[in-house]
Amino acid sequence: MINPSITEGVIRTRTKLRRDLLISIFDEFDGGIMGLSPAKRAEKYRKMSQSAFSFYRGSSYLFYFDATRQYFPYHSAPDRPTWIQGDLHFENFGAFRSESGEIVYDVNDFDEGYVGSYLYDLLRMAASIALVGRQQGYGEQEQLEFIERYAQAYARQIRRFCSGKDNPGNFLIDEKAAKGPVKKLLRKLEKRRQGHFLEKVTAQMQPGRVFLETTELAIPGAAEQEQLEKAWSFYTETVVVRKLNEEHYRIKDIAVKHGSGTASIGLDRYYILIEGGMEQEGADDTVLEVKEVRVPVPAYFMPYSESFWQSFGHQGKRVTVTQQAMHHKADPYLGYMTMDGRDFYVRERSPYKKRLKPLDITCAEDMIRVLEVMGSLTAKMHARADADVNKGILPYHSEKEIAKAMGPDAEAFARYIAHWAYGYATQVERDYAMFTEWVQEHYGDNRSELAVE
Repeated sequence: MINPSITEGVIRTRTKLRRDLLISIFDEFDGGIMGLSPAKRAEKYRKMSQSAFSFYRGSSYLFYFDATRQYFPYHSAPDRPTWIQGDLHFENFGAFRSESGEIVYDVNDFDEGYVGSYLYDLLRMAASIALVGRQQGYGEQEQLEFIERYAQAYARQIRRFCSGKDNPGNFLIDEKAAKGPVKKLLRKLEKRRQGHFLEKVTAQMQPGRVFLETTELAIPGAAEQEQLEKAWSFYTETVVVRKLNEEHYRIKDIAVKHGSGTASIGLDRYYILIEGGMEQEGADDTVLEVKEVRVPVPAYFMPYSESFWQSFGHQGKRVTVTQQAMHHKADPYLGYMTMDGRDFYVRERSPYKKRLKPLDITCAEDMIRVLEVMGSLTAKMHARADADVNKGILPYHSEKEIAKAMGPDAEAFARYIAHWAYGYATQVERDYAMFTEWVQEHYGDNRSELAVE
């Protein structure tokens, strides 16, 4: 008979070691690398404390610490990496307007783009599916089926690219190709007016259109505004998709954007109102987003690539090239710039930007439809950034390397991904419990400030 005190001692020690690891990783990345102030760490951890899925979204460094130390039989060859999105999860897909004016559904965040095994995108996405499933009240078998259907759709699409049945160079999901909730979302957005977002964040004043001051938008200081204006000409030279006259990019107003996403806390973000055209004063203005970006989290855990850093030492360039390579028709305003020694990228703040929230998906059948779309888009993303397209980053066909790594049995591949992700989601829930306990200890009841240890 096992002595209960021994079992309890083992569990207690394992829990303490894991908690110490979590705190060490948070201190290293949020405190050391990101340099977040106590107040910014408090803000980030409050957001992460909302749910296990929120915690997972804000701690990609913990995922990579764990996943890169485990053995997986389906990795692609180390000398044939894939250009990966780097932080793939359920809420990093959404709708937006492409450079040709079409409303499409695709991956919409490329801040963590890097080179490495394709499998890390799938594993991170798969664990997020399990966490979303639990949040929605689905049981184990349903969660496993959700992940398997996502992985099977991915494998099926990779093989269609390999056989030439589909071309990753022009593959997209628009209203015609979509189904289920994704189709409904795109159809709804088609009815949205171009000025929808513009009217939410700006107002037409006597001198012209300007940003509204709100809880999320503030007037920048004179020094900040001067830095942005000085860097603007560099940005306009980096826009490769749409070369327009200087007047089109003329800055009309600037706002500091607050309320960033969880992982972006501590990074500066601005909205820039530009002329956008000369059709009617204030009616065709365009809002661009200028976002600070740093070294991608996967870079701290993946094999070091000297050639990568020679090409993409500017982090804004890395993000814009990632998006251009992975999207059939990318944002027409993509570009990058540097301010005060920090890297930024620029994109349109699309009036059609919207994502499907888990609460919008009301049944298991619709969830499967959405996940199958996400699976095919993940495959497209991996297959595009290579020799298939002009802007390809890799000199070989990623889909062929991925197909080789997956092997001939797609069901076994999907089953393996699903069972690993289900188990890892359980670990995330345990980590989340330890994290919220630690947050409570260091924030106190008010959670207004992170205590300095």
